[in-house]
Amino acid sequence: MLPLDTVEKEGFKHLMKTLDARYEVPSRKYFSQVALPNLYQKHRAKLESDLASVRLFAATTDAWFSRTTEPYFSVAVHFITDDWVLQSHCLQTSYFPDDHTEEILAAGLQEALDSWGLSDKKLMAITTDNGDNIKKAVQLNGWLGLQCFGHRLQLAIERGLKDDSIQCAIGVCKKIVSAFSCSSKKKRDLAIVQNYLGLPNHGLTTETPTRWGSRQMMMQRVLEQERAISHVLKDDKKSRHLVPGWQDVDILEAVNKVLSPLQDFTDALSGEQYVSVSYLKPVLNLFNTSILAEDESDTQLTKDVKRNILADLNDSYSDPVTDELLDLASLLDPRFRTKYTDEEKVERVLSRAVEEMVSLMKTEQDTFPGAVGAEAEQEPDPPPKVKRKKTLASFFKKQSSTMSEEESARKELTVYLQTTEVESDADPLDWWRCHQTNFPRVAKLARQYLCIPATSAPSERVFSTDGNVVPCQRAALKPDAVDRLVFLAQNL
Repeated sequence: MLPLDTVEKEGFKHLMKTLDARYEVPSRKYFSQVALPNLYQKHRAKLESDLASVRLFAATTDAWFSRTTEPYFSVAVHFITDDWVLQSHCLQTSYFPDDHTEEILAAGLQEALDSWGLSDKKLMAITTDNGDNIKKAVQLNGWLGLQCFGHRLQLAIERGLKDDSIQCAIGVCKKIVSAFSCSSKKKRDLAIVQNYLGLPNHGLTTETPTRWGSRQMMMQRVLEQERAISHVLKDDKKSRHLVPGWQDVDILEAVNKVLSPLQDFTDALSGEQYVSVSYLKPVLNLFNTSILAEDESDTQLTKDVKRNILADLNDSYSDPVTDELLDLASLLDPRFRTKYTDEEKVERVLSRAVEEMVSLMKTEQDTFPGAVGAEAEQEPDPPPKVKRKKTLASFFKKQSSTMSEEESARKELTVYLQTTEVESDADPLDWWRCHQTNFPRVAKLARQYLCIPATSAPSERVFSTDGNVVPCQRAALKPDAVDRLVFLAQNL
């Protein structure tokens, strides 16, 4: 994103004159003080109007530093419209110079919702990273929190790789990458050897601590180019000690075999245009039964890494509240339902779903208490019934019994569970768009659960936008201007 003073530079003015000699380019102040604030207010008002009709929503949040080392935190909301379209919007990017204690973070999050007129009673859940301060802040506000699956998986991987031999092999990888990154000659020699050996003309990948999966990508690239790397390093006396030994290669291959499938799951669950939370239970089941299950061909090191990662992941999701949230989300996804719920928990999950459906119906009746009465007043009085003689069939007609709201909800949920199985690649929102009239109570519950993101990636994507909005050359931007520019970049 170019700075606003671009419109005052001679090159830009000459370009505009070439395109249309009659056009007068407005000044920088017009854009900064008139055009952008008006555009921001227009789109903010529209978003506020859309959010006012939302019954329940989910949120994501994360804190970060700009390239000018200024602290910010962002808040995004997610909801499903009446047309069953999943919407995600970045609400604000607030300058946050205070200490990131749980009390201050809790107040900041509450203030963010209040500034948009959003009641926290409508907040279904908020997805955050795994930091203790943000988790405690969510608890202080009395909100339901879901920790980001991407952060939890990366934390489990880090703990699973805490082995001296693995850390030594990873250290060799980092030194090799550093040696090639700092030497143009080595890069040139590597390209020549790659062509000679018929290897892909790829550069080495540097590990980035804040980027999920970058360590595995670094190891995979070193393994791919191991022959070329060894050839180049052996020709340099100062770098011969960096040539990876067979022990290092074996360790890297064992670790890469475990980690390579996991990156795909992290990327898939980081989307914000499709349902992701209902995938968590099936993914955890797949990890336990297939992806991270021990195989006879695995080395002992591979088995240990798999076992450690699984143990940490299963422990992270053993919390009863989180486990129930994930069970309900899977239940309301027509592709999964109770397929990945433990048999001994199925009845409890169904009872909880029925309880929430009944509560949801009562809440709507309390919110619109006069709706039924108003409609009844507008309708004309029915004509008087004409007394007729009983027919023979009337004696065999079953007497209809009135069911309670709980019984109706239970019956509807049972019928929903008995419907035809849905393909795994189907869109659950499309399915609900077609079947919401058949299961109105279950559909309302699905709308409030399926909008929850499985990761905090939507808020973290603001980091990239910030890099374009607040480069080092625009360090003088005020926090309000940053908020407006990020909002427009994310929501236009």
